[in-house]
Amino acid sequence: MPFLMALCVVIGILIGTFYANHFSGNRLNIINSGSNRLNNLLHIIDDQYVDAVNLDSLVDKAIPQILSDLDPHSVYISAKDVQQATDDLKGSFSGIGVEFVIREDTIHIQGIIKDGPAERAGLLAGDKIVSVDDKPFVGKIVTNEEAMHRLKGKKGTKVKVGVVRYGHKAVKTFTITRDDIPQKSVSAAYMIDDSTGYIKIKNFGENTYPEMLVALAELSQEQFSNLIIDLRDNTGGYLTAATQMINEFLPGNRLIVYTEGRKSPRQEYKSDGRGTYQTIPLVVLINESSASASEIFAGAMQDNDRATIIGRRSFGKGLVQKQIGFNDGSMIRLTVARYYTPSGRCIQKPYQAGDEKGYEEDLVARYKHGEFFSQDSIKHTGPAYHTRNGRVVYGGGGITPDIFVPEDTLGVTSYYRMASMSGLILQYAFVYTDDNRLKLNNFTEMMALAEYLDKQNLVDQFATYADKHGLQRRNLMIRKSHHLLQRYLYSRVIYNIMDEDDWIQYLNLDDNVVKKALEVFRRNEAFPKNTPKKPAGKKNDKVAMQGCRPSIPADPCLWHSCILTTQA
Repeated sequence: MPFLMALCVVIGILIGTFYANHFSGNRLNIINSGSNRLNNLLHIIDDQYVDAVNLDSLVDKAIPQILSDLDPHSVYISAKDVQQATDDLKGSFSGIGVEFVIREDTIHIQGIIKDGPAERAGLLAGDKIVSVDDKPFVGKIVTNEEAMHRLKGKKGTKVKVGVVRYGHKAVKTFTITRDDIPQKSVSAAYMIDDSTGYIKIKNFGENTYPEMLVALAELSQEQFSNLIIDLRDNTGGYLTAATQMINEFLPGNRLIVYTEGRKSPRQEYKSDGRGTYQTIPLVVLINESSASASEIFAGAMQDNDRATIIGRRSFGKGLVQKQIGFNDGSMIRLTVARYYTPSGRCIQKPYQAGDEKGYEEDLVARYKHGEFFSQDSIKHTGPAYHTRNGRVVYGGGGITPDIFVPEDTLGVTSYYRMASMSGLILQYAFVYTDDNRLKLNNFTEMMALAEYLDKQNLVDQFATYADKHGLQRRNLMIRKSHHLLQRYLYSRVIYNIMDEDDWIQYLNLDDNVVKKALEVFRRNEAFPKNTPKKPAGKKNDKVAMQGCRPSIPADPCLWHSCILTTQA
């Protein structure tokens, strides 16, 4: 009897396994067989390949390829890059507290972070770092990555740096104790005129919301009655930071955004009615590099008819990532859902799975198509939706502003483009700053420094410098682009001597988008009116759904804009 019972159990298991394998359609079985093939492949390579192979390095290269076949924002971050990938949004990192650029294979300290370790140790802007921990650090070995590796470190640890200071031949040595260095998300906050406050937000990190509250409190002391929030070139960040900030401007029980995916049930974020600035006239500035959390902010304001959106169409990143860590310290950011604005818009622009190059070149295609210069060139690939007041808005490719302001091309010549793209303007501005730092340091007001630079004939000096460094002097083009060249040069010198706030204030003096925002306030048009339009046709709707629902199995953003300096 025991033998017969055991035999029946074995037969039952075999029959159950057969049916499970052949008729259940269990995807786990497919996944297991796929992973087994990968494991077997790695084992065979390790065991039989002709040369020794670093399997960790091989896996680091294979995982990004697998993820890239899903969507453009599912990414793998190796263990050595995790810290750098999260520092920008954490609100602080541990280092010595300097901003630097690399010129001629040498680290030039461009700025010293106030009250940071480097300032306490006695370093100055303009110092050149030539050694770290008694080892020379000049030449080809000097890269951004290597510099950060040597200068950053755990709080409380020490690093010894040797610097060459202007006017001194001997190397001066400083021992610096690393400490937490704050990372500001609000890069400028000031009164742009007697009644209008201006806040520039460069990303949405852990401290962005409290930073914004501090900025608003300071502007309140100056009795602002209108507000500009500038999200141009803001590539996004944490969803929580964006929703907290939006809550400050919306009445209670208004939908801010919702997320939804194949394995992620719909989750709604709504305002609680406790916001302090629910009725202040508001304008939000965006451009083609405003992405992710920036688009959540702009979309919530637009769909709730709470603010006027001004600028150019945003990037179009409507995918939500979840961070998943591995035991070795590496991690992936996997797309798990899409986010939708209050009207129901999916603003993710169309993409083909695996076509990473085409996705990255989308902004170039927009530029060539003329979208930066004409509103009529904007291609709406999504269906029509309606805001709270009935205004028509579109999904399927970013946030289209209520008021379009084209990119200013007045005075642009091929000479100016080459001067900008080659980096020669940045190089000369730094050289000029370094050579005149003692005199320039006497200026504490941005306008006073700009007026001084007016007398220095900087454009002509730059043209001579550029000619010696491979950019042929073209006097007719230089005259045509004189204002642009001057503006660029002045702004960089101001940035080198003062700080980001002063730099932004200077650039805003003749910024057409900012001027348009002030014009909206003068006309009392910050609150959008009801202007319904004819919805888009069905053909357009079909195209949009292909962009919002790409053929991939599964329903924070890694679009990097140009950074000015590196911090350590």
